[in-house]
Amino acid sequence: MKKILLVDDEPNILLSLEFLMKKQGYQVFIARDGKEALHIINHEKPDAVILDIMMPEVDGYEVCKFIKDIPTLHETKVIFLSARSKESEIEKGYAVGADLYITKPFSTKNLTRQVNDLFQEV
Repeated sequence: MKKILLVDDEPNILLSLEFLMKKQGYQVFIARDGKEALHIINHEKPDAVILDIMMPEVDGYEVCKFIKDIPTLHETKVIFLSARSKESEIEKGYAVGADLYITKPFSTKNLTRQVNDLFQEV
């Protein structure tokens, strides 16, 4: 069973994503900020992280850099799910190592398909 870490400071988004990913058969972990995400990443080594950018203390860009800098997490997919939709912000997301960048509001059907497709590529 693939492990997915959901990281967002908005409880409603976490709830809907948790339901959606569990329905797809993934083992789901939840973090409400970047600092909590780093702790879970170290202990659970998720297969994918769906990550907001704007969070208190440690932002999504920093979490992504952390993941990409650790050799044992090389296969971990990072998906940004953010309200930031400027081209420069999307480019920055990919520059720090994102595998996907999806803007809010988002289609749950589209998100599910894209996450499943990422795992098919492996």
